[in-house]
Amino acid sequence: MIHVGIGYDIHPLVAGRKLILGGVEIPHPKGLDGHSDADALMHAICDAILGALGEPDIGHFFKNTDPRWQNAPSRVFLQEAARQVTFHQGRLINIDATLLAEEPKIAPHLQKMKLNIAEALNLNVRRVGIKATTNERLGSIGRCEGIAAMAVASVDLPE
Repeated sequence: MIHVGIGYDIHPLVAGRKLILGGVEIPHPKGLDGHSDADALMHAICDAILGALGEPDIGHFFKNTDPRWQNAPSRVFLQEAARQVTFHQGRLINIDATLLAEEPKIAPHLQKMKLNIAEALNLNVRRVGIKATTNERLGSIGRCEGIAAMAVASVDLPE
């Protein structure tokens, strides 16, 4: 039976941090603030997968108060989400995600993001969709104060 989960994450942009999205370091004067590497794209995908499994969100597995996860690469979180799919005797079908950012330009980095995510999830890259859009200068994202991501995941689970 196919189960679908949805994920969303947002982090503020701050000086003094690297900007990591989809496991790609993107040149930019600001990076995303958070306990780990703050990769909003990978975090949203993790939550989508965990939601499809009926599990709690990423914070349940990787608490932001645990020093082990300070500046941790979010790839570790994706790998745990994939492990949870296996634990539930499921099969990840596909991922679709959208990044919301006014800047920097995301398009030049999309293919590398897809490859990183597919590799972390042990999934064919053709089953990973990533798009980017702006917020048309509206709200905190439109004012370049942060970057958000939303994702859906489908998982085939036994009945």
